[in-house]
Parts: sequence; C-alpha cells; structure tokens
Amino acid sequence: MREMLRAALVIARRDFTAVVLSRTFILFLLGPLLPILIGMALGGLGEKIASTDLRPLVGIAMPAGEAAKLERAHARLTERMGDQALVRLRRVPLTPAPREQLARPDSAVVAILSGSVAHPILTGKAEDLDKLQGDMSLIASAAQAEHTLRLVQVERQEVAKSLGAQAQARLLIGRMAQVVMFFLTILLAGMILSNLVEEKTNKIIEILAAAVPIDAIFLGKLMAMLAMSFVGIAFWGGTAFAIFLALHGGESSLPAPAVGWPIFLILATLYFAMAYTLLGSLFLGIGAQAATVREVQTLNMPVTMGQMLIFFFASYAVDHMGSPAEVAATIFPFSSPFAMIARAAQSDALWPHVLALLWQAAFVALIIRVGVLLFRRHVMQSGGSWWKRLFRNTTG
Repeated sequence: MREMLRAALVIARRDFTAVVLSRTFILFLLGPLLPILIGMALGGLGEKIASTDLRPLVGIAMPAGEAAKLERAHARLTERMGDQALVRLRRVPLTPAPREQLARPDSAVVAILSGSVAHPILTGKAEDLDKLQGDMSLIASAAQAEHTLRLVQVERQEVAKSLGAQAQARLLIGRMAQVVMFFLTILLAGMILSNLVEEKTNKIIEILAAAVPIDAIFLGKLMAMLAMSFVGIAFWGGTAFAIFLALHGGESSLPAPAVGWPIFLILATLYFAMAYTLLGSLFLGIGAQAATVREVQTLNMPVTMGQMLIFFFASYAVDHMGSPAEVAATIFPFSSPFAMIARAAQSDALWPHVLALLWQAAFVALIIRVGVLLFRRHVMQSGGSWWKRLFRNTTG
C-alpha cells in the first residue's frame, strides 16, 4: 500500500506540474473571467438602454385646469408605481383637432386625450388605443377623485429578524452553491478525460502501466487534477471576492448559512472533492475504453446528460427538506454532494454531513476500483503480448 501511494504521488506530481506550469494554464484561469467581463459590459449597456425613457407619449388637449388635474394625478400614481409604470403626458394645443395634429410630420405624441376629465376622448391608431386606454382611464379616474380619494397611510412596524425571509435567503444560498459546484465539477472533471486520451494516444499510459501499478495511475491522475482544480477555484474565488469587496465594500444583506460561513465553505470544499472524484472516476473508466477522441465524445455525452439529470433532481430536493425526494437525493452518491451542500445552508445539524462524506468516500473507492479493473482489462487486451509481459513483470 505504501509503495502504491508513493507511486500515485509521483504520477500526481508529474501531471500537476505538467498542467499548472504550462503556458495554456494561464488562459484556462482567465477563460471564465472573460464571460464575466462581457456580461458586465452588456449589463451596463442594458442598464443604459433600460434607463432611456421609451414610454409612449400622450398629448393632453384640454383646458389648463383639466390638464393640471391629469398631471397631478399622473405624478401621484408614478410616485407609488414607479417612473416606468405609466405613459408620459405632454400638453398640446387645443386646436387644430387631434386627428389633424397626429397627421402632422412633426407630431411627437402617439395619441391625444381631449374632452374633459369626466368624459375623456382618446384619439389614435387602434393598436395604440388598445395599449393606452387602460392607463389613461386610470389617470383620469385618479384625477376626478382628486379631492375625494385619499391614500390610506400604512403604519410601519420594523423587526430586526424575519425567519421567513431568512429561510428564503438560505434557500437561495443553497441553490447558488449547487449551481456553482455543478458547473465547476462538469468543467474541471472533463479535463481528466482529455488528459487520459492524449496520453493513451501517445502510448504514455502503456509506459506508465509497465512502471507503476494501475491503481497508482488512477489515484495519481485523480489527485493531480483535483489539486489543479483547487488552484483554479482559489484563483476564481479570490477574484470574485475582490470584485464583491470593490462593489459592496464588504457589506452584504445575505445572511449566513445555517452552519455558518466557515463550516459551510469547508463542507463545500469537501463535497466538491467528492463530486469531482466520483465524476472523474467515471471519466477515467470511460477513457480506458475509448481509443479515439470521437469515441470519448460518444461515451462522454451519456455521462454528462445523466449528471445534469442528477443535478436537477438534487435542485428539486432543495426546497423539500425532509421529503422522500430529498432523502433519496442525499443517499444517492452522485446527487449526495449537491443535496448535502444545500442542506448545510438550511440546517445546522452536522452529523448528517459526517455520514454523507463517509458514504461518498466509500462509493468513490468502489468507483475507482471498477475503473481500475476496466482500465487493466483494456490495457491487457489492446497492448499485445509485449505489454502483457511488461505488466506482469511489473506487478509480479
């Protein structure tokens, strides 16, 4: 066992340095930041577009007193409903008739309200009238009730804590943790597969199999890629934290998860390691059976789709704490990491996490063992008698 672990560490150190010290690894680290920067730029552009007042403009062709009533009513309503809730109003001359004003090339209004507050007449195209009639009816009703209708003042009673709001916020934390952990797992576990296929194509795997036990190759590659993943997560997490501090100054209204932030982050790290190792072990088993990149893509698709279904199952179980679906999601090994991190956000009990981690670790060992057997069978069948003799001499 000691020799096998020593060999696994040698393989892990070799793979880790080959990936992390390569020039392309910098691009790998910076890759996820590019969509964030693009999203921020597009978000600023969208906010600028949204801030542009695109509400339809309605002309008011009424005497000054009537028009003033409509304007005051419009101001009261927009104060409560928001600036973008209602149409804009602009006074227009009483003459010529609304039809003639709308027909002018320099007309800036889409419709004209004439008549009186008690009996308003809206002139415009049929499709515009369908959109504006309700707003103008509301404004005219508020203007007519200006002196008889008063807004009821609601008394405020503030509380320091709302358990309902806290539960909803913790549910949000659990969902966010699930999504982040899932995408990191899918993104990073796939690198194991590409690395294995590359080394199989170059016959490096066969050379390693002749030098060290197959178990050491598996464990070494898993440990190397897991360590590389933690390097990437540390970089991305540190960048995200720096951006958060720059934007919010360290102040956040988001409450702490039920187990507290330190324990929650520790559990998130452990559950990511379990999810990554489970999926990575499957990918290693797949890579052992695939001889070409095309075969890898063919075999990889069912596993990825199955993992997505498992994630949706775990996501459904988030807001059904204690239900049979949630219990099943915590027991099934591939959904257990995602379901348990959501549980950590909502419940402060720690003993279920100890059991879940032990169960997941046992299943990781089983999956690795199955992958080792598959890989050993593939090497023995495809390597020829020369590789068989090398393998048998190496393993005794």
